[in-house]
Amino acid sequence: MTRVAKLAAIGACGIAGVLCAVLLGVAPAGADEGTTGTTGTTTAPPTEPPPATTEPPTTATPAPPLPQLIAAGVTIGGTLVGGLRPAEARQLVQSRFRRPLTLVVSPSRKLRVAPQELGAASHLIEAVKRAARVRRPGYVVPLKVDVSRAKVERYVARLAQETQRAPVDARLRLRHLVPFATPDVPGRRLKGVLAARTVLRMLKTHDREPVELPFDEIPAAVTEQDLGEAIVIRRGSNELLFYRLGERAKLLREFRVATGRSSYPTPLGRYEVVTKQANPWWYPPSGSDWAKDAKPIPPGPGNPLGTRWLGISAPYVGIHGTPDAASIGYSASHGCIRMLIPQVEWLFNRVDLGTPVFIVPS
Repeated sequence: MTRVAKLAAIGACGIAGVLCAVLLGVAPAGADEGTTGTTGTTTAPPTEPPPATTEPPTTATPAPPLPQLIAAGVTIGGTLVGGLRPAEARQLVQSRFRRPLTLVVSPSRKLRVAPQELGAASHLIEAVKRAARVRRPGYVVPLKVDVSRAKVERYVARLAQETQRAPVDARLRLRHLVPFATPDVPGRRLKGVLAARTVLRMLKTHDREPVELPFDEIPAAVTEQDLGEAIVIRRGSNELLFYRLGERAKLLREFRVATGRSSYPTPLGRYEVVTKQANPWWYPPSGSDWAKDAKPIPPGPGNPLGTRWLGISAPYVGIHGTPDAASIGYSASHGCIRMLIPQVEWLFNRVDLGTPVFIVPS
């Protein structure tokens, strides 16, 4: 081997030694704790991978279900419930149904009655369930109502008794010795059949607006128009005044008359004309001492009643003519009211049966 070759071999061995030292220096700590196998080589133990960090599983809370709402625009018995929950709809419709009915029985009187008092009950739960199932906007759900017709009719009968009013006849009265008419007032009677139908309709259609109940008007037997004329006799001054009635009493004519003497005074009070006779017979009053021997007198010039007789509701008393013109203006009769014959004939033609006659003391 040449010298050059020897030097190259020695250099190669030196470099190999240096490389082995470097490799041993960078060996991981703890490598000397390895096990020696049968081959005599040292093997590093397997390194375990770091444990994986696993986060705990997250449990997500499910969102609550949306509440069931009634479709938009749906109504129950005329009440809008669209967009409400069934429980809300039930409460709203129930409160609307329980509102009282308003019944107008006069311009100044209104009555209120609850549906329960009339035996009315609604099928509310059934209607709300139907409204909740509907998916068509604006659907109209009817609200069926059961009503006790017997209770309604009993209520209307009681109402008829409470509201019935008897008519009031016009009457003549004196004010300062002048007659005046009190106004007549018609009566009223509830139309029971129509009123019961009205109440039933309000309950079944859920109508709660005020409703005027129907009444029959009962006219007065005597109205102001029936009181056409009146006679006032002033006994103390021996005067007869004839009035025509209207808004104000109008004095048509005034007459001088004769009235009863002190032993047979003309009775005071309010009377009316009950009989009219032209060319009457005169008959002696029954039970009168002054006429007990008298005989009936036929019509004619000697008849003490003259040509006309207006009998009033006081027994044996009337307004009549007299052939004794000199007695006019005095208290000279046996209770009757005497007039001059032409004047009593004028009055006779203008007085009707039923005409009021007031006899006053002045």
